[in-house]
This record gives sequence, C-alpha cells and structure tokens, in this order.
Amino acid sequence: MFSGYSFTVEERFIRYARIDTQSDPHSTTFPSTDKQKDLSRLLVTELRDLGLEDALMDDNGYVYATIPSNVPHQVPVICFCAHVDTSSDSSGSGVKPIVHRNYNGDPIILPDDETQVIRTDDHPYLLEKIGEDIITASGTTLLGADDKAGVAVIMDMARFLVTNPDVKHGKIRLLFTPDEEIGRGVDKLDMKELGADYGYTLDGSERGSLEDETFSADGATVSFYGISAHPGYAKDKLVNAVKLAAAFVDALPEGAFSPETTSGTEGFVHPVHMEGTAEKATVDFIVRDFDTMKLKDHARFLRNLAEEVVGDFPGARFDISVREQYRNMKEVLDQYPTVVNYAEEAIRRAGMEVRKIPVRGGTDGSRLSFMGLPCPNIFTGEMAFHSRHEYVSVQDMQKAVETIVHLAMIWAEKPLP
Repeated sequence: MFSGYSFTVEERFIRYARIDTQSDPHSTTFPSTDKQKDLSRLLVTELRDLGLEDALMDDNGYVYATIPSNVPHQVPVICFCAHVDTSSDSSGSGVKPIVHRNYNGDPIILPDDETQVIRTDDHPYLLEKIGEDIITASGTTLLGADDKAGVAVIMDMARFLVTNPDVKHGKIRLLFTPDEEIGRGVDKLDMKELGADYGYTLDGSERGSLEDETFSADGATVSFYGISAHPGYAKDKLVNAVKLAAAFVDALPEGAFSPETTSGTEGFVHPVHMEGTAEKATVDFIVRDFDTMKLKDHARFLRNLAEEVVGDFPGARFDISVREQYRNMKEVLDQYPTVVNYAEEAIRRAGMEVRKIPVRGGTDGSRLSFMGLPCPNIFTGEMAFHSRHEYVSVQDMQKAVETIVHLAMIWAEKPLP
C-alpha cells in the first residue's frame, strides 16, 4: 500500500522544527506564547491546500480539521492529536535541523557546540537506528521532535488519505494543541467543536510503542514565611524565608523519591522552581505516581518535612497548596479496551512488534481521556526530548504514518464496539 508513496514527513518535520513555538510556564495568557500560533497558522494553510476546507485555528490557538468519511456505513469519529509547543527546558529559538543520512553508529558531534555529543552509550536506542536517517539539532537548542514529529506524522497521514481515496476510513478529526508542555494543552479545548468519539495522541517514543498508562500528576507549592528586619539591626529578629526554603530543599531525600533516583512505576516529588525574599519564599513541585491514591501520601510527606524545617526557625510558618494536573489515562482506557486493541493491531499491520511502555510523564491524551475522549498515545520516534541531544529517525516517523493509516482503516472495517 505504501510502496509507491513518497512520504513528506521528513521535509514537513524540518519545516516545522525551524519555527520557534516554545511555551512559557510563567505566562498568564492562553496560549502562553503567541509564537505558537505561527506554526498553527501554517498548518491551517497546508490543510486547506490538501483540500480540507473546514481547517481553522480558533482564538485559543487550537487547529481543527476534518478528513471526511469515504464509507457508506456508520463509523466512530476518530481524532488524531499532536501539540505544537516545545519545552521550556532548553532553547527553542533558531533551531537548525541536521539530517545524518545512513547513520553508522558513531558518536554524533553537534557542530554549533562540539561539547554536545550524542553517543550510543547514553542513547542505546540509537543502536537500533543504524542505517536509518537521524535528525538532530545543531547543539545549542532542542530539536522539537516532541512533538513536531507527531504534527508531521498526522499531516503526512492526512496527505496520504486525501491522495489515496481507495483507502477506506470513517470521519477523522485532526487536532493540534498549544501549551501541552506546561500542562495546559486542553484547558480551553472545545470538545463539542472537536466532535470525536475516540482519540490518539501522536507523542510517543520508540518505534512500535503504544502507551496506555501515564503518571497521575499534581502540582504543589510550599510557601515559607519569615520575619523581615533591616539586616544592620537584625540580630535576634530576622527569620530569613530564603534560608527556610533552602533548608527544606536540602532536607529532601538524596537517594530516593526524585526523578534522578527512580524508574519504572516509581513515583517522586521534584522541585522545579524556587524564588523568594527574606519575608517569603516559595518552592514549586511536580508530584508524580502511577497510583493516583499515592499522590496524597506524597503531599503529606512534603507537609511533614516542611513542619520539621519550620520547627528549627522560631517565628516562621508555612503553607502548602496542591492542584490537580492530570490523571493516569489507564483508569479510563481499561473501560474501553477496543481503543487500545485496534492500535495494537495497526502497529502489527505496519510490520512491527508492539511495545507497551508506561509513560513517566503525561500527554494531552491523559486529560482528554478524563474529558470523555479515550485517548492512548502512539509512537513517533522522538527521543531524548527536552534536551539538546533530542533526535528522531525519519524511518520511525514514516512507520508512524503507516500505523495511523492502518488504524483509520481498522476502525472502518470493524463493527462498532
């Protein structure tokens, strides 16, 4: 079916990667950065050029489009979703994608900062990519494969279906979201406008991987309140909130309960931002676990630790606030096994073994699942995301295109679940 098809996913990805779409966790606007709309506007233009006349970007930066059904019978409406923003963990400005043809397994030295070297010792998945075409950035920025690889895969899938009308499928809705990287990707999504029954995010990693289990996630802010005094006359008066916060962070476990000391399905608490003055200082955390019930235990741990620290600073006090971010999609997807089963079948039809991987993170699909759109996550090949070592295989992206074309066909072939 794909033997005569000229994939466009590589050139699309390179074009999209060059556009700065970094989101900003400290912004109060939506989307958090207006520059995300630069890519969204381009996607609307390209979708309309493909003949999808209803393609639009709304005021919040969401892009919607429809590939109409070409079968006479009723088929559930399927959504394919990816996010346009990139992480704030590394610069997204001035990205220079580089294609390393027929990768031979040697270290990849990134030319704009030769101290940045991508080695198979650090990135063992690269050993599976020998002979493939690897795209990296130039060494001073992230690449943006998370999730512009997903954007490019969906766009190439749309082109394939439009140019191959003999491939049968039901109605397909395309969705591109802003601000996923800062946990706000579906905050203002119009579910009625989307009008889908089931969905799939394209925001996964290794070829053949399918993710139906994510962290459950909360955010927490611990605020410390000291007693301010003129430093020249502060003896026996000043209680420095900055020192409180520093002592609190220093008291966190060194060998456990953190991202750098956990793996698999182990949870953690992770300080991500700290600021303050002598009078007040705050520490922001992300709190993660695959077992949602354990999030309360983790918040209790932070509270107890803060109480111990404040006890060493007479006159000081603290408070803690916890807010829900997203929940483990498996709690929903276990009620809709067909959604996952069809994705597994699509991966096998595309000639791969299925890799079921729990996500030590979250996707838009985590929240969409709890908003009434069961939504597992499918691979795109994006690896080493949020870093200057980020890379993606062209062949992995092509296989992702094949997978979701097969998936669209399977939904049209099978009886309603």
